[in-house]
Amino acid sequence: MAPAGNFQSYPPASELVALNAGERPRFWVTIDTEEDFDWSAPFARSGFGLDSVPALAICQQYFERAAVKPIYLVDWPIVQDDRAVAILGDALSGGRCDVGAQLHPWVTPPHEEDVNERNSYTGNLPAALQHAKMTALRDAIVARFGIAPTVYRAGRYGLGEDSAAMLAELGFRCDTSVRSGFDYRGGHGPDYRAAPRKPWWVKTAYGAVLEVPVTTVFGGLLGEAGRGVYHAIARNGMHAGAALARLGLVERIALTPEGIPAERACRGIDIALDQGLPVLNFSFHSPSLQPGNTPYVRTADDLDAFYRWWDVVLAHLAARGVEPIDSAGILTLASRKAPPA
Repeated sequence: MAPAGNFQSYPPASELVALNAGERPRFWVTIDTEEDFDWSAPFARSGFGLDSVPALAICQQYFERAAVKPIYLVDWPIVQDDRAVAILGDALSGGRCDVGAQLHPWVTPPHEEDVNERNSYTGNLPAALQHAKMTALRDAIVARFGIAPTVYRAGRYGLGEDSAAMLAELGFRCDTSVRSGFDYRGGHGPDYRAAPRKPWWVKTAYGAVLEVPVTTVFGGLLGEAGRGVYHAIARNGMHAGAALARLGLVERIALTPEGIPAERACRGIDIALDQGLPVLNFSFHSPSLQPGNTPYVRTADDLDAFYRWWDVVLAHLAARGVEPIDSAGILTLASRKAPPA
């Protein structure tokens, strides 16, 4: 059993949430719903934009037509924006989307810490300040959307040792901050290289919290064995990892339209299905819904390609018999594996 309250101490395979015999996996669309800012610039409390907010309506319409119920993981600037609350609140009240929380500490009160790269990971802040920021964001969501959020994602995937206990105390039932197969230690962040891909329950003094990691798989000639090779080589830089992929030896495939071509994502889906993952967790950032905000969508053509990516991926999921699921459905599925007492 993983130590109480720690998302980063992983349980044995026997305690992971798995599929029953003959059961099909499901997929979940999680959207980091946040302000527009220059990803290459230093972090700042001000100077961000919210021009991409109206594009949330187009995004929601797209997923409604696809019969997909996405979850918008909203951060502080989004919660303060009346347009975002109107767009998402209408879909939420109609049962057409979910709303959860995403914490960017540098723009979330109370503002007591220095703004720098290390402090951009919430888990690096003093425990009391982490708790205060989580509480402020939760309370703002309750006030603006009329619901208590139950799903959380740490901005920049920045969990800390106390995160699970804090989330459980604040009423969260599910976290989706673990990005399996990624290592953020170079920027003072967490190391998720060895994280499981299947969900698991984390015990805390306030109850159990379900971790649903963002899905990443490893493909290529080496298959799953290439995971260790990839990380060993990637320590020499991103280009080393890309070279492995070009040689066909090993490639890291994250289930996201941001930087992953559709054909690779479909290959990743097939790998995930072969590995028996019960939930395929897709993710992207809401500023990508408008050209010019992220490295992935710079032009109108890029935005068109972004939605065409979803056309291809959703068609592939349908062909493989993988249906969408929402946060309530995930918690029901996971409840078959009894949470820690």
